[in-house]
Amino acid sequence: MLAGKHVVFLGGDARQLEVIRQIIQLNAKVSLIGFDNLQSPVSGTTKREIDDRIWGDIDILILPIVGTDDQGKITSAFTSKSLKLTEEHLAQLPKNCKIFSGIARPYLKELCAKYHLSLYELLERNDVAIYNSIPTVEGALMMAIQHTDITIHDSVTIVLGLGRVGLSLARVLHAIGAKVRVGVKHSEDMARAFEMGIQSFHIEELAQQVKDADLIFNTVPAKVLHASVLSQLPYDAVIIDLASKPGGVDYHYAEKRGIKAILAPSLPGIVAPKTAGSIIAKAIMQVMSENVNKGGCEHEFLK
Repeated sequence: MLAGKHVVFLGGDARQLEVIRQIIQLNAKVSLIGFDNLQSPVSGTTKREIDDRIWGDIDILILPIVGTDDQGKITSAFTSKSLKLTEEHLAQLPKNCKIFSGIARPYLKELCAKYHLSLYELLERNDVAIYNSIPTVEGALMMAIQHTDITIHDSVTIVLGLGRVGLSLARVLHAIGAKVRVGVKHSEDMARAFEMGIQSFHIEELAQQVKDADLIFNTVPAKVLHASVLSQLPYDAVIIDLASKPGGVDYHYAEKRGIKAILAPSLPGIVAPKTAGSIIAKAIMQVMSENVNKGGCEHEFLK
């Protein structure tokens, strides 16, 4: 599927190393930008600079999970150089070039739309989000164990949000003996919690629900743990905030009260970068397969 295709990786973290490895195995021509500080060279790849004359010959451009910032800047764990994806770069890409990113800010979306480039936000896919919930949950449990002096078993644990991560997290916590309550907004989520044998409450009742909490895991991408809620929380409770930056906690007030609150986004790339990279690689292959054959069978993840 990728034999002879020119695939360019622009920045990223340890997850990208596994994606690179799998793409190489598919006989693609692979160029790396922003990987000049790698301790060991990656066989089968060519290191390039961002201003090299390669943009008109790229079939697939793979960006970091976080994409670009609002000015086009790219982060990379493997270089100290400044990387910026400019409009000039995107204007040179062939019209059939496919761009992959975990998420995309308006800067990237607007430029791709302007130049009619196909942009795929992998973290918007349900399959990717569900598979990513596995290392996220494992990482969240690891952090909870590290930062508490009690067992999770028999602890009063609150999970905020019952989306793809919240659902997996609540299920695992319940299975290991935590006294789990989930804070939700919608009646269908309350029904799901009931089916799982887990207590639920409307998130507007959060201030009343946290008074006996030992642990809170937040998955809601909005500030739900504000001062009026934190003022009711026991001082020795621990908050693990899994929402994307800036998180869902009033961190200034939490610090003032002496409550341990930890912002922990992107856990898959921290606790299990090889697995997270495999998920990304298989998602890219899935997208490519869907483009070739809309009615084809899905590839199986994590083989």
